[in-house]
Amino acid sequence: MLPRLLMALVAALIGFVIGVAVRTATGIDSLGLAVAVVSGVVLTMLVDAVRGHRLLNWLRGNQFENAPRDTGLWGEVGYRIERAVRDRDRAVARNRLELEQFLSAIEASPNGVLMLDTHEQIVWCNRVAADHFALDPQRDLRQRITNLVRAPAFVAYLQAGNFAEPLVLGNGRGPGTLSIIVREYGEGMRLVLSLDVTERMRSEAMRRDFVANVSHEIRTPLTVLSGFIETMHTLPLTAVERERVLVLMNQQTQRMQTLVADLLTLAQLEGSPRPAPDRWVGLDGLLLRISADAEALSAGRHQLRLKPETHVELAGIESELLSAIANLVTNAVRYTPDGGEVEVAWRPLEGGNGELTVIDSGPGIAREHIPRLTERFYRVDGSRSRETGGTGLGLSIVKHVMQRHGGELMIQSEVGKGSRFRLVFPAARVRQASDSALGDEAAFNAAALSDH
Repeated sequence: MLPRLLMALVAALIGFVIGVAVRTATGIDSLGLAVAVVSGVVLTMLVDAVRGHRLLNWLRGNQFENAPRDTGLWGEVGYRIERAVRDRDRAVARNRLELEQFLSAIEASPNGVLMLDTHEQIVWCNRVAADHFALDPQRDLRQRITNLVRAPAFVAYLQAGNFAEPLVLGNGRGPGTLSIIVREYGEGMRLVLSLDVTERMRSEAMRRDFVANVSHEIRTPLTVLSGFIETMHTLPLTAVERERVLVLMNQQTQRMQTLVADLLTLAQLEGSPRPAPDRWVGLDGLLLRISADAEALSAGRHQLRLKPETHVELAGIESELLSAIANLVTNAVRYTPDGGEVEVAWRPLEGGNGELTVIDSGPGIAREHIPRLTERFYRVDGSRSRETGGTGLGLSIVKHVMQRHGGELMIQSEVGKGSRFRLVFPAARVRQASDSALGDEAAFNAAALSDH
């Protein structure tokens, strides 16, 4: 208040001077006093009016510039108002930034988020929700959701108002399944959350099929074993009949053991880390061991060409590579009729990749079966597969091994013209074997064959 008092004193002093001048000119004391008082008051009001007008002009503007820097009361009022405006602007900017970050986080969510007002009009939605419900995030704002998503189940779900359980609905932009959850908030506002559960539904279906297939595969030999055991308990069998029953029981037992072993192999492949690319295995040694097993399985009934001299090493786990190649070779021997041919060939590809091919002259596979051959327990001919001792898991194991080693299993076949199974290995896992490694491997293979 001090500057304001000083201003009043200055105005009074100026009014006094003016009053003295008027009194001197007119000789009237009362007139001089009146002029002095009026002059002081008018001068004070004029200064206040000018300062107040400057502040009002600043308030009527955009407040981007600083408030008038006057002294006294009006200067203090202007400063306080300016600081309040700046605090408000900073709060608005901070809230806007937090809102943008919040919306960006929702935008990055794998779930669809859709906000509806009290009239079920779209207030905001992220891109995932727009994709799920076939919406345009900008054009469809303030549109009623039931006018855009007309699936009867979805409309009935919103109108019923019972959101205790999620709604399972087909994807609006193609094949797939959505799980939709609605939550109410505020006064009549609704939050619609959508999640693509296509893979989960497919996995659950695969799990059900897998359990059913395993149960079926194990139930069959168990039923046979149970029947043979009951026969041996209840019927007097001759030595020859008893021997035949024991042989059949042993076959069923081996079948179950093979099935369990393949299941354990698959579980191990799916749960193990990817093989390191610095453990090298000689391919020729693997083919030599596989060739010995294939010749024993064929028993001279086929023409086998299984020993190409590749001089190649593969990076990976020896047992897995052996299992993958052996599965292809033994399958070729099992399904190729007597007198047929089975061949293993290696060839380098462009870019340093390599390809191991297993070729047979068997009956071939119809085109519609090829995409499903690597599914667990899938068989082109179930009865024939069981007769040959197959479990329906071999090609699934091969596919998993190749995926873990960064490679690919490719199948080419035509009915009546045999089959060609190709294992394509990436360049990072293929190299030429050194001379010392070839010598050590040859000695090891010779010892292993002599033991075999």
